Amino acid sequence: MKTLVKNVEQIVVVGTSAGGMKALKALVEQLPENFPAPLLIVQHISADASGDALLNELNKIGKLKCIHAKEGERVKSGYIYLAPSDHHLMIEKDGNLLVTKGAQENRSRPAIDPLFRSAAVSFGNNTIGILLTGYLDDGTSGLIAIQRCGGTCIIQDPTDADYPDMPNNALNQLKPDYCIPIAEMGGALSQLMANNLGKAHPIPDDILKEVKIAERVLSDLPSVNSLGEQVPFNCPGCGGVLWKMDKGPGMRYRCHTGHAYTAETLLAEQTMKIEETMWTALRMFEERRNLLTTIGKEQKGATARSATERAKMSQVHIDRIRAILLADDKSSISDSPV
Repeated sequence: MKTLVKNVEQIVVVGTSAGGMKALKALVEQLPENFPAPLLIVQHISADASGDALLNELNKIGKLKCIHAKEGERVKSGYIYLAPSDHHLMIEKDGNLLVTKGAQENRSRPAIDPLFRSAAVSFGNNTIGILLTGYLDDGTSGLIAIQRCGGTCIIQDPTDADYPDMPNNALNQLKPDYCIPIAEMGGALSQLMANNLGKAHPIPDDILKEVKIAERVLSDLPSVNSLGEQVPFNCPGCGGVLWKMDKGPGMRYRCHTGHAYTAETLLAEQTMKIEETMWTALRMFEERRNLLTTIGKEQKGATARSATERAKMSQVHIDRIRAILLADDKSSISDSPV
């Protein structure tokens, strides 16, 4: 079994997306100044955001020191480490933080799953994973990894979440140790810290490999081949072939460069790419119609008649594409980007 971190006994990793600032403030304000573990947090934020707003709010409301995670920094109990924008946050086996611009997972960087998996590998049964409010299902496979490594899983009660997708999707695929409102999480954490968390489990080989891929240690075909079977889908991130992961209750996909998707996020990304392509096609058909209309007006005889007819056919295609883009497709509401 992999050697676990020795300088810190326990670790808490937290993942959230939409509604995360409110949820994190409610959680952090419950924690005492002498909280006996570090907190590592991934909140989905845009690539051009600084993340300072969340950091400042958590420093105002809580008793723990909140800082942006830095590459190579060793974690300390009683500190909160926020994933920087456009970077994944992970923790290595020696307790040092790893901050990397690796491939996006579940359309996000930072993503929750890489943090959760790395904590599970490094801390094993001494890991507590908390999944809060958000869209889609980032964090589910990470929680499953924590559970498979003997750690403890806490999911926000979906009825307590402003955006219940992430908690609901996780609950559909695993049975957590706790499914509670945020108001009860401080007490649950204090109780967990006072007790032994559970028996150590051997770290599964597939989780180790996924952590190494996210760390950019592995990025080759044999590594991904060993995790699953090739499928006839392409990676929306790089265009490469995807592999369907063998382990876990849900459907997940990876490419050999490191992009990873749940079935739901893959569908959402495909939907977005289709829409982008259709807007491009609409623009090109409109430009074609405009050019043909100009030719029809400025030329004479057969050339003018042919251009006018072709312009009318272009308008038919334009109307069809517009109808598709403007349709209110009730069946694809969950495909909307986070």
